[in-house]
Amino acid sequence: MTPSAPSSTPAPTPTVTLPAVQAWVPGPGEIQPQVKRLAVAAVMKLLQPTDTRAAIDVIDAQYGGILSSSASVLVPCRVYSIRENRVISGGTTVDVRLSKSAQGTWRVTATHPAQPGAPAATLSAAARKVLANEQILLPPASAADIRSGQVHDSVLNTMLQLAESYRIGISVIRSGHPLDVFGTDRPSDHPRGRAFDTWQINGHAVVSPATSRSLITSYMRAAESLGSYNVGGPYQLSGAAFFSDQTHHDHVHAGFRN
Repeated sequence: MTPSAPSSTPAPTPTVTLPAVQAWVPGPGEIQPQVKRLAVAAVMKLLQPTDTRAAIDVIDAQYGGILSSSASVLVPCRVYSIRENRVISGGTTVDVRLSKSAQGTWRVTATHPAQPGAPAATLSAAARKVLANEQILLPPASAADIRSGQVHDSVLNTMLQLAESYRIGISVIRSGHPLDVFGTDRPSDHPRGRAFDTWQINGHAVVSPATSRSLITSYMRAAESLGSYNVGGPYQLSGAAFFSDQTHHDHVHAGFRN
């Protein structure tokens, strides 16, 4: 009797797991932290897929504007999901609008995900360099802004020069930002591809009280010296280009005329 050949057992399909992400929590330096908590919760609900598991990594929650009874919170995030047993990485920036009632309760009134546009057929040398620079940390929507070809080289070249001295965490460039300066009818430089916001410098959050004041102010002065006509941040510096307000306590804004 001839022994039968052993039956082959298919190798088990490896289990794909989502990356571990940390929940976003407001730090001690935040103004109106409950507003940001509400905004982040709204983004988590908005971006959670209904047909697959996902992990949402909130990179930052930054004010696009904060007034006495209205606010804009910009939430850049990465979204990891599983499709066909593979981890897919994506993400966006959401402009969350909130209002405060007469009783003092804040609520979310609208969410506006970024619309960076389709990738351009060709990119400038500066755009390619920024996308490849490991000293410049870009959230998905900001990287897509650059790939769309709609970010001016004045912005890109300044980022590259700053990256020679600093490791910079970008929060917003073009898409995902209010069209107008919040609370006004003045067009913002962001949607026109003429501004960028920095939420982190050398690994230190701008909003954190533990971050060196001199680190932030030297970065602000460097942005101005490289051509920014409008530099906002948590500290008021001398000079016509600089400004500070509650909106900019959590990031450094650098705007350009062309």
